[in-house]
Amino acid sequence: MTTFPSRPSSADIGVYGLGVMGANLARNLARNGFATAVFNRTPARTERLIADHGDGSEGLFVPAGTLDDFVASLTTPRVAIIMVKAGPDTDAVMESLAERMDAGDIIVDCGNSLFTDTIRREAWARERGLHFVGAGVSGGEEGALWGPSIMPGGTPESYDRLGPMFETIAARYRGEPCCAHIGPDGAGHFVKMVHNGIEYADMQVIAEAYDLLRRGLGLDPAAIADVFADWNAGELNSYLIEITADVLRQVDAATGAPLVDLIVDRASQKGTGTWTVQTALDLEVPVTAIAEATFARGASSATAQREAARSLDGSAAPLDIDPADRDAFIEDVRRALFASKIVAYSQGFDEITAGAERHGWDIDKGALARIWRAGCIIRAGFLDDISSAYAADPDLPLLLAADPFAARFQECVPSLRRIVSLAAGAGVPIPVFASCLSYFDQIRADRLPAALIQGQRDFFGSHTYARVDLPGVFHTLWAADGRPEEQWD
Repeated sequence: MTTFPSRPSSADIGVYGLGVMGANLARNLARNGFATAVFNRTPARTERLIADHGDGSEGLFVPAGTLDDFVASLTTPRVAIIMVKAGPDTDAVMESLAERMDAGDIIVDCGNSLFTDTIRREAWARERGLHFVGAGVSGGEEGALWGPSIMPGGTPESYDRLGPMFETIAARYRGEPCCAHIGPDGAGHFVKMVHNGIEYADMQVIAEAYDLLRRGLGLDPAAIADVFADWNAGELNSYLIEITADVLRQVDAATGAPLVDLIVDRASQKGTGTWTVQTALDLEVPVTAIAEATFARGASSATAQREAARSLDGSAAPLDIDPADRDAFIEDVRRALFASKIVAYSQGFDEITAGAERHGWDIDKGALARIWRAGCIIRAGFLDDISSAYAADPDLPLLLAADPFAARFQECVPSLRRIVSLAAGAGVPIPVFASCLSYFDQIRADRLPAALIQGQRDFFGSHTYARVDLPGVFHTLWAADGRPEEQWD
């Protein structure tokens, strides 16, 4: 095992945990002029990083063989980034660092931790005089290396020390860094969680569009790749649309078949989509597009249920689009996809608004949209419009109803209705497309059948109800004919 020399107070920042993400983030920091201490519980990873990139061409690394040396190598106030598995491992590393740190030092969790854990950890660190920052980092391996979107929470004082470094290594959009202080304690990890929920919806509805094009027109993956590439040149411009074309063009070297046809159709997940939906339920915010996308991954992995259902007759007609209607069908799918993406983002920002209100965070949603314009997975052309909408009205009640989205969405609604209708008749599963249309119709309705639900609740549980014509709270003795209504102020 290599023994690294001790170098006290020689590093601007440190990274604990040198898996792919941690190593790439350390390389990004070093390449941008920050002397970076590196440490891993398994020394071989530290040795590998130094052997591969420690010749000075990527900047200065300060390797440490022990945790004591790692902490000692950091200049004060110390900044140590944790890049380990979320959960108990993060707590264990945090506690080990805290034992060796002084008041005013900063521990930064750049993993995908649940925001409520971050709130707890921040309070724990504050009691010990330390700063704890939960920072959402989006962009995957390449983003970590070349410039991610970074969403740090924590105290303003911690951002004074950490922010200049993060803004330097972050992706840039038209010269602006894709990094901003989000708010106290768990705010950074909260918005990263919702970002990932939007990502789930975006990926699922893109997959539904692909499925419709393939079933309806009989196009092969390479031809559908051309359609997505064309879409990426317009208002659907985004990272996910771009990589979809690349994925669909990939051919398996061994068989010559489209690789997408050889991939098992079970979508995995790491939990952030589930957290987004669970949190939305707690906040009573409808994020139906995100929920359906999360459930769709679960359905894809329900092997036994899918096998049992294959014998059932769906009484569906084939989705067979007349060649003469090919271009019109493709345009309908494109418009339906654009409309559904708007719904997913609108619902995500609704959840961010509700979360900020619940936890007392002052989140600048316009700034958040700006730092998602580059580096992150959901970067898309219309984030400029989202940023402008929140700049015009920071208290915007519904992004979907704001300029320029309202007019554009309404132009796309007829296409969305046609696509949902066609898919339903043909038995093609489109959970996100369908939920987006249903959400739109629900949110714009003058009156909903919720009045009946309130009546039912009052009947079996005396839960009371309000009336449209009288003030106060009411209860009816439903089972007693002729009994008068009771009213409470």
